[in-house]
Amino acid sequence: MPTVQVTGSLSPSRAGDFMTCPLLYRFRSIDKIPETPNPVMVRGTLVHAVLERLFDDPAPQRTLAHAVSMVPAEWQKLLTKSPELAELFAAGADFDGSVGVEAAQSEEAEWLASCTAFLDNYFRMEDPQYLEPEARELWVKHELDTGLTLRGIVDRIDVAPDGRIRVVDYKTGKSPNSRFEDKALFQMKFYALVIWRERGVIPTLLQLMYLGDGRFLRYEPIEADLLATERKLQALWTAIAAAMTAHDFPPRKNPLCNWCAHKAICPEWGGTPPPMPVNSP
Repeated sequence: MPTVQVTGSLSPSRAGDFMTCPLLYRFRSIDKIPETPNPVMVRGTLVHAVLERLFDDPAPQRTLAHAVSMVPAEWQKLLTKSPELAELFAAGADFDGSVGVEAAQSEEAEWLASCTAFLDNYFRMEDPQYLEPEARELWVKHELDTGLTLRGIVDRIDVAPDGRIRVVDYKTGKSPNSRFEDKALFQMKFYALVIWRERGVIPTLLQLMYLGDGRFLRYEPIEADLLATERKLQALWTAIAAAMTAHDFPPRKNPLCNWCAHKAICPEWGGTPPPMPVNSP
C-alpha cells in the first residue's frame, strides 16, 4: 500500500483501535465520545502511578510495604486531577443515604486493597532498590518522512552504564497466550522505533511486566523488526487517511466488543452512530 504525505499523529493505543475496529478509532479519535470510567482500568492507572512515584524515594525505602502505603495518597491525587472518578463509588439513595454511603466507602476500600496483589507481584518480579531508571512516564515523539508523527508515553526506560537501553511497560492484566504475543509486543516495537529514530540506538530489550500473574514477556528487537514496524505504521496511516477522506470507518465485530463502551451505538449490535463531526477531516 503506498504511503501518503499527510500531517497527523498516531499513538500505540490509537493504532491499536484502528486495527481492532475502524469505527472504534473514529469514536475515540474523531468524535471523541466520553467513556465511563472503568474500575479495572482506573486501578491500572493507580498502580502505574504508585510504581512511577516509588522511584522518587531513596532506594532503601522502596519496599512493598511502602508501595502499599502510597496507594491512598495516589488515589487522592487521581481524584483531584479527575474528579469524575469519584462516580466509581457513588453512594446510592438508601433512605437517609447513610447505608449507601457506608456501602460505597466499603467498596472503595476493597478496591484500593485489591491493588496490593499487583504490587506484591511487582516486587516478586524485580527489586526496585537496585534500579535507577533514566526516565518514567516519558513522552516520546518522532516525525516520519511522510509527515506522520509517532507519539506515546513509555512507562520506564532503563539505561545500563554501557549504554544498553531497556524499555519497560507495566500491565495489570495477565500475560497473553503465545498466539497473541506479537499483538502485545506491537506497542513495545512502536516505542522502540521512536527511541531508535530519536536517539540513534536500538533498545536492547523490550520488557512487558504482567502484574496480574507475575510473568514477563521479553523481546530483543533488531533493525529489521523496527523497519517492518515503521512500514506497518505508514501503511496503517494511509488506511486511516483514506477512511478520513471517505468519512467511512466500518465497524469490525471482534471478541472485544463485549467490553466496548460504544456497543450501544455500533451498527454491528443494532445501534446507530452519530453523524461525523462537521469539522472532521
